[in-house]
This record gives sequence, C-alpha cells and structure tokens, in this order.
Amino acid sequence: MGMPGVHEAVELLRRGETTARELVERSLTEIEARNGELNAFVHLDPDGALAAADAVDATPPERRGPLAGVPFGVKDLQDCAGMPTTRASRWYADRGPVERDDISVGRLRSAGAIAVGKTAPPEFGAWAYTASPLLGVTRNPWDVSRTPGGSSGGSAAAVSAGIVPFATADDGGGSTRTPAGFTGLVGLKPCYGRIPTYAMTHLAQNAASGALTTTVADQALLLDVMAGPHPADRTCLPAPAARYVDAIDTLDLRGLRACWSADLGFVVVDPEVAAICERAARTLVEAAGMTWVDRDVPFDDHTGVYGRIEGVDMFVGHDPVLWQERLDELDPLVAPGWRSAAGATLPKLAAVEEARERIVARATEVFADVDVLLTPMTAIPAFAAEGPMPTEICGQRVHGGMSVAHGFLANLVNLPAISVPAGVTADGLPVGLQVIGRRFREDVCLRLARVLEQAAPWPRHAPPR
Repeated sequence: MGMPGVHEAVELLRRGETTARELVERSLTEIEARNGELNAFVHLDPDGALAAADAVDATPPERRGPLAGVPFGVKDLQDCAGMPTTRASRWYADRGPVERDDISVGRLRSAGAIAVGKTAPPEFGAWAYTASPLLGVTRNPWDVSRTPGGSSGGSAAAVSAGIVPFATADDGGGSTRTPAGFTGLVGLKPCYGRIPTYAMTHLAQNAASGALTTTVADQALLLDVMAGPHPADRTCLPAPAARYVDAIDTLDLRGLRACWSADLGFVVVDPEVAAICERAARTLVEAAGMTWVDRDVPFDDHTGVYGRIEGVDMFVGHDPVLWQERLDELDPLVAPGWRSAAGATLPKLAAVEEARERIVARATEVFADVDVLLTPMTAIPAFAAEGPMPTEICGQRVHGGMSVAHGFLANLVNLPAISVPAGVTADGLPVGLQVIGRRFREDVCLRLARVLEQAAPWPRHAPPR
C-alpha cells in the first residue's frame, strides 16, 4: 500500500492512530523492500531518523510543528546535517557528513519532518535521467526499464513507489517537474527566491527548491513551510500574503484566460503525449471556468541559451583543482560540459544574457493577454533508465535536450510552473500537464492543479506490477 501522504500522516499522528517511530519504521521497511530494485535512496540514517521520531513522540501535540513525525528523503544535491552530500560525483564520494542543512531542508526539519536519507540525482544534476558512475541507475516504479527523470529522479522514485510521503527536489530547468511528469506526481517550481536558495544557486538565478508529492494539498503545505525570506539570501522574496493550503480551495479563478501550446513553437512532441495533455488542458479550463484563448506561442529553440546560463554556476563552490586536474573522474558525458564552460568569457556571457532578455520579452508578449500557459511537461514519456538523453522523437532526429525542453522556459523567465498528472500512455506510462502562471502567482498554479486533481483524479502511487 505504501506510505500515507503528508496530510494523511499528520492526521494519523494527530489522532494518535500511529506514532512518529512507527511511521519512520514503516518507511525504512519500504526502503528495504523496494530500494534494491529502484535505487531511489543512496544513503540512509536510520539511527538518526528513529532518534528524531522518538523526540517527536515525546513532545506534547500542542508543541509539535506542522510536519512533526513525517518521514522524507533529501535529494543528494542538497545538504542535510549529519549526512554526506556527494552530488553523485566521485569528487565527493568520500565526503563526510555535512554540518548544516540547506535552508529549505532546515525549515522542513524545524517543522518536525524527519529525514531518513538521501535520494539519488545524476552527477551535479546534469541530466533528465538519474544515473551516474558513483550512484548507479535509478528506476521508475511504473516501469523499471524506464527513468523516473532527473535530476530529482531518486526523490520521484521514492515518492511514487510509496517509500516516503514526500522528498525534496530542486528545479533549474525542469528537475522537479520532469520527474513529476514521468512518475505521476505533483511537482512545483516556484519563482526564484520564493524559497531561499542561499549556497545552492548563484548567478544564473534559475534553480528553485521544492518537493515532490502525491497530492496538490501536500505540495501547498510544504511550500507554506519552506517559503519566506532569509537574512542570508539577497534574492529571496517577501513572505507570501496568504497560506497556499488555503488558496488551493478558495482562490477566485473568475476571469482567468488560458492558452494551450503543444510545442512552444519549436519542440518536437510525441503525438500521443500531445493528445493526452491537450485533453487534460481542456478538462482543466472547463472545470476552472477559464476562457480558452487560441493563439500562437512562437518561441525559438532556447535550449542552448538555457544550457549556457546553467554553466554560469558550475564552478561556484568547487576547488579549482577538481575541474583543472580531475575531470577524468567525472561521468564521461558530464566532463565535456566542464571543459566547454571553462573557456567562456565575459563577452560571451553578456551575449547569453542578451539572448535571455529576448526570451523574457517574448514571454511578456504571450502573458499580455493570457494568465496561464498550458503545455505538455515533456515531449515524450519516460525513456530508458540508463539514458542517454534521446536524440530521436517519433523518427525525427533531435538534440539531446528536446525531450524535456518544455521545462526550460519557466526557469529562464522566472515564472511559477507546476506539473500535474494528465493521464497515461497506451504503454501505461504517466504523462504530466504543465501549468505556467504569471510571475509570483504560485497560488494560481496550485489552485488550478487542485481543480484538475478533483476533475480527473489520478493514482497516488505507481500501481503494482
């Protein structure tokens, strides 16, 4: 049956029908049963998790935080005090436990959530599949021959399989939303700064922290816990004006206008995926009482701009000796990116920023007369677990980023976006619908995701195989 969701676990604890220790033990049992097949978790801290659970159980209910006793996994690109952070790289394979939590992880733990271990990413989060020479191949619970996506693939596999109620993620170009789409989960990329990212992202200002969940309500609750300013983060946003857990059921959607784009003007899309997502989009627009706006969404292929922007942050936080002398220790598919980025100059980076500004201007035109842009989350269903990124879609040759190119826009332009399950293919693989909102309107994205969740319910976990 898998683990309960976040809200369910909190309610079970509140009613005294379970204890935090029992929930953690249940999660550890699920890991033991499923992880050999999935490779979702790559480090465990059972003693620390059980000690934290006992501390929750010893705390009077009125003094517990909103997530007290809920087990979760932490993506191994994020720091969790007491556990190592390898970033899936042999550069950091022997690194000992870190001393501090990343801000978002710390807020979850301060709210009472219990970290049971670290979940697998690809090396440095480089790919939309989760495999690395250090940590091995992570597999999709819906079909273990397929990837759960990346870079938050271990988190997606763990939540979709029912191993933990939620797991952390971050999204620099779809790394939360793509795994959500591939595994039938809910994944939100908030605006940059909504959740502080100090010490995680730097100059590119692309990546946003977040989580993967089985329901929209759980996603909203976790955002309420993680959002808000932090004195160390110069780019963080003010505290939200209202709770997201309230907005998902009460936000007024009257007058909203939505448009649909299967391809954003350039993506090569599997026709089955496009059809599933357009049906879900029309269901959502009708159920929400929105106006459907027919219009072109004419972007040029911005995959290259996204890739170069991401390269701005590659060298921050790494001893130069690593990338100057030890590139041979990296995944052979990852190392060339470091060599290329090392040759960038400031004039080249200025040209990249100018290209980004043109994309922002085009997006501004699109959102001048619509409030919501609906697209497929990915161009294809989940591909081979071992990778590499596909270079053919429906018989047409494409570059390696094309299968997940729908995800880049929201990061480049700094818009909130959420992936929600749209349906399954004839092969039984999940497909996600992406809802992109106006800047700072995470509440609209979550509210619409909730409307679709109610209008077209989906399985909470991958079905038994």
